[in-house]
Amino acid sequence: MNTVQPAAGATPIEVSPNPVGGSAELGPLDEAMSRYADGDETAFAEVFRGLSPRIQCFLQRLSGRRDVADDLMQETFLRMHRARGSFARGRSVVPWAYAIARNCYIDHTRSRSKLRLASGEGAELDVAAGPEASAEEAAFARRSALVVERVLAGLTVARREAFVLLRYEGLSVEAAAQVLGISEGAVKLRAFHAYEALRAALREGNS
Repeated sequence: MNTVQPAAGATPIEVSPNPVGGSAELGPLDEAMSRYADGDETAFAEVFRGLSPRIQCFLQRLSGRRDVADDLMQETFLRMHRARGSFARGRSVVPWAYAIARNCYIDHTRSRSKLRLASGEGAELDVAAGPEASAEEAAFARRSALVVERVLAGLTVARREAFVLLRYEGLSVEAAAQVLGISEGAVKLRAFHAYEALRAALREGNS
């Protein structure tokens, strides 16, 4: 398990030991994208099937709106199609696709002049409350989910992006840095601030 150590004495942030977009061997999705980039139109279905749920979820967590995420996902794949010739063969497609999706989101927010988050339409959060949970546990999970949603909405875009890429999308720090176009240290620092804000809000909300 890797840890993020942004400041002396601070609580380390744990990052998955096998994150997406790291130095792992290329998979079928990467190979499909390479075929698509080389002109094999039939490979698009495989690329779309493998990426679309993740891209849609990523954009919904950034925007806070399902309808906006759906529109931006379509724009993302349109841009991927137009730029497919520039895809670096032998590289992972996930960071490349996420970078394009992020650019679509940035263009959207700029065109609106400010970030708009629809109340009650936030991203679905993975706070566990299964059927076996008691009423008290379920209520705690619901409160926690609302706190997390509120804090994510209040984060700066830069911190939200870093948090979403590492925590929800499972990217490595290296891959997240590629998507965001910043250093790995900057990714760690942004994620640290996001985690600290969430921890503080969860402590306060559930105390």
